[in-house]
Amino acid sequence: MHLAFSSMNTPSDPHPATLARALEERGFESLWYGEHSHIPCSRRTPYPPGGELPSPYRRMMDPYLSLMTAANATTRLRLGTGIALLMERDLFSQAKTIATLDRLSEGRVLIGTGVGWNREEFENICPHPFDKRYAVLRETVAATRALWTEEAPSYQGDYVRFDAVWSDPKPVQKGGPKIFMGAMGPLGRKHAAAWADGWYPVDIGMGDVAASIAAFREEVRAAGRDPGCVEINIQIMDLGNLDKLKAYRDLGVERATIGVSTDLWDKPEAVMPMIDQYAKIIPDLS
Repeated sequence: MHLAFSSMNTPSDPHPATLARALEERGFESLWYGEHSHIPCSRRTPYPPGGELPSPYRRMMDPYLSLMTAANATTRLRLGTGIALLMERDLFSQAKTIATLDRLSEGRVLIGTGVGWNREEFENICPHPFDKRYAVLRETVAATRALWTEEAPSYQGDYVRFDAVWSDPKPVQKGGPKIFMGAMGPLGRKHAAAWADGWYPVDIGMGDVAASIAAFREEVRAAGRDPGCVEINIQIMDLGNLDKLKAYRDLGVERATIGVSTDLWDKPEAVMPMIDQYAKIIPDLS
């Protein structure tokens, strides 16, 4: 099992080049940055965990620019979005941005995506109905894959439509970067099983992790796919001991992604000690 690191990616966090070099030197497999282009001041949508919205949400930098900076500072570290809000950007520009990042990093990109939780943020940018966002995301991903793989792609869905275009260059990775669906609820998990390259849940929302993984693999089979071809990347919010991470490894989890706890998001000095602490257990997880 790979060990990865995720960050809120604010100007107060370690510089992406510094963080990326530290992770690569210590044996981490990948670095993941999340995305919010903005946060509506109205804040009518409650913060899902409850309570006040943590202030770093308002200061997140662009994930692709930060990942390009990380790529330039490393040679092996993989570069992930955890998660990117693919429906909240122009389809063509975003496909080219990701393809360019993949080419310039020599094929190191991984894309985590999801439908998002902030209705006002979604409606500020996306013209499609919020209550149809899972279907919109499915079409967005399918259209993006077409742009990455076809010579003159076109797409005709219920929400995403365009006639044949030229969209180059293509990503280095055959078929484009793997796309992980970040979801824990039954509808999101069903979509991940049906069309995603991987599932990206948060452990504290999974209940019994072993049972949840088993249920997901059954959904993958029911969708006519091989569970062995759909990776599982678990975001660890409840950090425990090494035995817990070993248990995830033994369940066939491909990657465990860790980050500082929410109460330390405004304390960048906590990042490097955590990286040093968990680097010691990487050999035990492989």
